[in-house]
Amino acid sequence: MIEREVPGAGRLSETQIQEISLRSLQTLKEMGPQIQWLHSYVTEDKVYCVYLAPDEDSIREHARRAGIPADRVSAVRRLIDPANLK
Repeated sequence: MIEREVPGAGRLSETQIQEISLRSLQTLKEMGPQIQWLHSYVTEDKVYCVYLAPDEDSIREHARRAGIPADRVSAVRRLIDPANLK
């Protein structure tokens, strides 16, 4: 899980979001299949992204190459989902 500080993220236009997303995808393509973007959540001033990656260094390298912040990177240890509760 990546926490990105993006002031005004919730007010970005569709064009701006698309531009950032396409830059990220191009960087992922260049880095190879070991790192994948699953999805992101946009709040007022942050973007939370879920990626599959072998390690934190890969995430940070992607952020550096794509020119987007990766202020906090946390490994997800477990997924809890209401559908999986008994």
